[in-house]
Amino acid sequence: MIEREVDNLIYILKNAKKAINEEDIILLKELSNRTIHTASMYKDVDSVMVAITIYALSKLVERKKYEQYKDWDSFFRLCLKNIESASQALKQNRIRDFRESLIEIRTAANKLSPHLKKYIQDIFRKASINKASRIYEHGTSLGETANLLGISSWELAEYSGMTGIGDVDLSITMPIKERIKFTRDLFEK
Repeated sequence: MIEREVDNLIYILKNAKKAINEEDIILLKELSNRTIHTASMYKDVDSVMVAITIYALSKLVERKKYEQYKDWDSFFRLCLKNIESASQALKQNRIRDFRESLIEIRTAANKLSPHLKKYIQDIFRKASINKASRIYEHGTSLGETANLLGISSWELAEYSGMTGIGDVDLSITMPIKERIKFTRDLFEK
């Protein structure tokens, strides 16, 4: 884990717990995106785990249909408890406990009814692919990104193709006449 990222992860976990309780989906997605740059630059698996977990939870909170399942409340409470545990573990530099708390959120679905279990596992899988596409968008190779997140290169390529991430032409610049005008305007002020 990158030492300077610890405070950011603590901030994210603390605010994610609050956002989950308030059902603030937009904040959850923003918090999830805060770690992507670090994850892509340093291949930091811990940042990736937090990003995926928070994004998946945002999707679960967003979809109210899950509340109808009898196991939902216990799963939800377990998620909140483990977010708090992960945050506390980071504050005390107990990295192994931090990681175990995040893993517990993901594996908690295994204890649920088969129908709810399938939904939650699918949400986490799609969250992994979504976050992989964001890391890929930041310049990490497709294969390296897929490997970092434990997904296939095919899944990532397919998803990235649907979003148009790979179609961005970074060499497109402002036309020369506009650049000259922009530069003149800078010096005239």
